[in-house]
Amino acid sequence: FAGLADVSISGEVPVEGEITVPVSSHAPDEDFSTLDEPVRDTIMRDLKAVGKKFIHVMYPKKSSALLRDWDLWGPLVLCVSLALMLQGGAADSKDDGGPQFAEVFVIIWFGAVVITLNSKLLGGTISFFQSLCVLGYCVLPLTVAMLVCRLVLLAGAGTISFIIRLIVVVAMFGWSTLASTAFLADSQPPNRKALVVYPIFLFYFVISWMILTFTPQ
Repeated sequence: FAGLADVSISGEVPVEGEITVPVSSHAPDEDFSTLDEPVRDTIMRDLKAVGKKFIHVMYPKKSSALLRDWDLWGPLVLCVSLALMLQGGAADSKDDGGPQFAEVFVIIWFGAVVITLNSKLLGGTISFFQSLCVLGYCVLPLTVAMLVCRLVLLAGAGTISFIIRLIVVVAMFGWSTLASTAFLADSQPPNRKALVVYPIFLFYFVISWMILTFTPQ
């Protein structure tokens, strides 16, 4: 090994092989965390996401838009709004309507949870909160129906008023049912879709019945 110390590599000998610098596969913007952005930008982004989900419900079609980025802000707002509009029908002059608000709130969320558990037990492929998101957002047509019924009742509570409210509630009930099944249909086994659709039908039917029988005092 004594002669190895005298061996040198000439500068004219080319070096074989390739030297590559790894390039990141994501853009620098993807490293931007929501913790570093202003609060206003975060709120506006969340509001736009909620608004897009509302649009998907009003124009229902088979899509995974409500499933990709699920949230419960929209369902919470709809549930609170519907409960506030319904509480006046059962409250009297000696009560502030608190228990009625709680009843409506619990019925909506408990019904959504039961339907979600039923879907999961039947082999559904979506997560628990994704199903709650879809069912909650699809209450939007019934919330609109409740608002229209309140406006109609301001003009009177006669037969014509009841017919108008019946038409509006039935139309929005069908809208909510079709919208929810359009989003949830592909997540269920083909031979068990009827077992999933039936509880959804009952869920929105109960809410629709509460809206139709509402009478302010």
